[in-house]
Amino acid sequence: MPFSKYEFMIAWRYLRAKRADGGVSVMTWISLIGITLAVFALIATMAVRSGFRAELVDTILGANAHITEVTQSVKAIDGVKRAAPLVKGQIMANANGENTGIQVFGIHYEDLLDLERIANPERQQGQITDFPYGISIGSGIARALNVSVGDSIKLISPDGVKTAFGTSPRVKSFQVAYIFTAGRFDIDQTRAYLPFDQAQDYFDRDGVADEIEVLLGDPENLEPVINGLNSILPSNYQLWTWRDASGNYLRALTVEDNVMYIIMGILVMIATMNIVSGLIMLVKNKGRDIGILRTMGLTQGSILRVFFLCGAFTGVLGTAFGVILGCLFAVYIDPIFSFINYYSGGGVWDPSIRGIYALPAELHLRDVLSAVIFSLALSFGVTYFPARRAARLNPVEALRYE
Repeated sequence: MPFSKYEFMIAWRYLRAKRADGGVSVMTWISLIGITLAVFALIATMAVRSGFRAELVDTILGANAHITEVTQSVKAIDGVKRAAPLVKGQIMANANGENTGIQVFGIHYEDLLDLERIANPERQQGQITDFPYGISIGSGIARALNVSVGDSIKLISPDGVKTAFGTSPRVKSFQVAYIFTAGRFDIDQTRAYLPFDQAQDYFDRDGVADEIEVLLGDPENLEPVINGLNSILPSNYQLWTWRDASGNYLRALTVEDNVMYIIMGILVMIATMNIVSGLIMLVKNKGRDIGILRTMGLTQGSILRVFFLCGAFTGVLGTAFGVILGCLFAVYIDPIFSFINYYSGGGVWDPSIRGIYALPAELHLRDVLSAVIFSLALSFGVTYFPARRAARLNPVEALRYE
């Protein structure tokens, strides 16, 4: 075995010793608490960043098509789940004396069911089966116009009928059939859906569609479908994927993830440095003991392992406590966040800025393992040098003045 029983016994005795007996129990506790908090912060940060990214991507994929192209249907391409024609327009909605700008999507009912965040939202009013009989709007639009299911709203488009006196606005009323909360603020605040034929009639798109939205079986695997599109579509088309729409934001999140990992890693490094100072003090206080142990027959390797165990024990225990706290934080983030929000008077999380309604967290085994490996590697690394110094201490010099 790499460590013998008596080496564990001596290391444990030194760690439990009070300062009056030559120990450094206070410094040990400081190191332990520091590593625990640093590892906890690292795991909690990575869990929140992973959850935020997953929630954002899920709302993008669940409320939007994965590829949009404007020439023809591509249902025959491998990997395509559905190709849906769309009619789109940005107009103004009016109800109860209130106005708000909205983006209207004309879509067939069966195609709307494929948008998970719309068909199965976080919250809803009404039933999506009533979609063919009215307009479906986001919950933000409903709040802005103070309407609910069964109420009517007016859609006002400036691109109306051309007359001798100019262009008159196009105005038409629709009954609210369904209200959804997709989980992303900008979608809930601006998105509305009309049955495809009614949208064609309202926007004067008889017999045509503005776009064809393509839903994929595997949205992360875009390249094969894009290659298929490039091989069959003419040159006068425009291809727009979900990564094109949100790629810059996702890349910014990746950069932020890396920066936060580095910052939290520095905190772990600072916490492990307390082990060095604690071990240096322990070696200084235990010089006489080292001399006696060497004269009793302990080798330099045994002394090194004893003091290595002293530092490693602190690192291992602090890492374990940090992992437990970090995992508990990720699992119970909702009640923790609710508690903080309540006692701070509310308004801690602004969905209009963050884009989503709550602080998410998602634990990944690779994130936990990376935090554990990083913390233990630093703890073991910084422990080796003061332990080697103790091993090289000359027993004659250590006992000269005793």
